[in-house]
Amino acid sequence: MTDGPHSGQQIERAGVSLDEAAAAVILVHGRGARARGMLGLAEEIDRDDVAYLAPQAARGTWYPNSFLAALESNQPYLDSALGLLEDVLEETTTDDGDGCVPLERTVLLGFSQGGCLATEYAARNADRYGGVVALSGGLIGPEGTPREYDGSMDGTPVFVGCGDQDPHIPVERIEETARVFEELEADVEKRIYEGVGHTVLEDELEYVRELVDGVAERSNSDH
Repeated sequence: MTDGPHSGQQIERAGVSLDEAAAAVILVHGRGARARGMLGLAEEIDRDDVAYLAPQAARGTWYPNSFLAALESNQPYLDSALGLLEDVLEETTTDDGDGCVPLERTVLLGFSQGGCLATEYAARNADRYGGVVALSGGLIGPEGTPREYDGSMDGTPVFVGCGDQDPHIPVERIEETARVFEELEADVEKRIYEGVGHTVLEDELEYVRELVDGVAERSNSDH
């Protein structure tokens, strides 16, 4: 169970139950936002065989300082946030008798601070996911942070997308994030959008729809 500030936080849900789901999507909100708002992406994805789970950060923020700040300056919030993601993934992928969605059919998706958290979690817990999507987000830590992650993403589709005018996310961090996941043997799709700030674009949503469609349809063909 999660320790620290995010312990016991609510998880918002949409879509079908886990035991009926062909795929699951974990939706991680940005700073100052609400989990319920992330469920709007469920409507964008628009599939009736997917379970959506959106954890809520305590007071709406996963960690207090910039994702580029020293790691210790964001503790204990960062470790607690990563622990909450682990709890959500465990609930999603562990068979407790009600059925479950395996990790290779589970997509971890975050926007902004949530995108940073999603990529950092996936890099620290490299495995075969259904997909990892960072919309305006990248790996956490100051420039020069060692990126010595273990394991393999085993071909997991990883998407990193960001505008080159984003005031919060340097393009260099998007490049570094893509490079790290390539080294972890992910199938990386990196898109830098010219003249775009801190937002989610239709082009990114189209990628997400196709990703989730592929994961869910693969599941249906296995049955």
